[in-house]
Amino acid sequence: MSDRNPAGSRSEMFRKLLPRDPNNPMILCSLGLELFKEENYEEAREHLQKAVENKPDYSVAFRGLGRSLLELERYDEAREVFRRGREVAEKNGDFQTIKEIDVFSKRLEKRAGRDA
Repeated sequence: MSDRNPAGSRSEMFRKLLPRDPNNPMILCSLGLELFKEENYEEAREHLQKAVENKPDYSVAFRGLGRSLLELERYDEAREVFRRGREVAEKNGDFQTIKEIDVFSKRLEKRAGRDA
């Protein structure tokens, strides 16, 4: 186990829960968000992608997936995920997630323009 994922970390707690219900979108999303905090963006992306696949109306998972893709510099994918996530959040009336996705979308455009 790397220093980024010490025993007893929150991500480790969710890793232990995952085998009991490997398609549970809440566990997948929670694990992905914890891995994101640990700067393990690729593994975070994997779990958040599964969360979105298993619960296509999970706006928070879309937000986290978009952020992971942004950190991985996969800008086109991040842009599409943010677009879809915003639509989902609008349908759900999840105004906080809409605001957050808008902020991250602006960061994406700045970073994508700078790295172009």
